[in-house]
Amino acid sequence: MRHRKRTCKLGRTTSHRRCMVANMLKALVINGRIETTEAKAKMLKSYADKLVTLAKKDTLASKRRAVAQLMIRYNKLTSKERREAKNGNASAYNDDRLVESKLDEVKTRFKDRQGGYTRVIKLPKFRVGDNASMCLLEFV
Repeated sequence: MRHRKRTCKLGRTTSHRRCMVANMLKALVINGRIETTEAKAKMLKSYADKLVTLAKKDTLASKRRAVAQLMIRYNKLTSKERREAKNGNASAYNDDRLVESKLDEVKTRFKDRQGGYTRVIKLPKFRVGDNASMCLLEFV
């Protein structure tokens, strides 16, 4: 019996599931919407809502928790890249560094909203191969 077990495992190990969630959350923050299967979207919805709530707190601890949940890695910059980044050219950064600035935009966007930051929209198509139902996960 699976009583009181809330984790949706999706047939993956813990480490695989954690990396998958982090990658999908990064894509959602950067693009605003992602297309995925219905099961993954329903699972990811709670993670995304909690991430926005963490971002809205705007404390050092909450920022660190958000970075940990997104599994953000910082690449080492050379002195030339550091100089360009200081002048405003962010092309030297990897995508992980850009997620933080996008998360600040999401934070200001949902400043007055109390919850329900994401929505799941079912699409009338199915994935080729396993016929899984597809849907969109997007910020409201």
